[in-house]
Amino acid sequence: MKKNPVLKFVLIRLGLFVIAFSVMYAIGIDPFFSALYAAVIGLSVSLIFFNKQRAEVSEAIERWVQRKSDRDTAAEDSAAEDSASEAGSAR
Repeated sequence: MKKNPVLKFVLIRLGLFVIAFSVMYAIGIDPFFSALYAAVIGLSVSLIFFNKQRAEVSEAIERWVQRKSDRDTAAEDSAAEDSASEAGSAR
C-alpha cells in the first residue's frame, strides 16, 4: 500500500492544532483566541520539527504537477499531429 505524504502531513498538522486548541480551551482562553493561538502553534511546530514530511509533500506535489504537464503536452502534441495530417490530406 502506497503512503500518501499529503494526508500524513495534514493529519500531523490537524493533530497539533487539536491538541493546542484543547489545552488552550481547557485553561479558559476564549475559543476564538484558542483557535488563533493553536493555528500559530501548529504552524510553528510543523515548520521547526517536520521538515522531512514537508519535503515529502513538496515532492509529491511536484510529481503530480509534472504528470499533469506531461499529459497536457502529450494531448497538445496529438492534437497538433491530427490537425497537421488533416491539413496534409486536404491538399
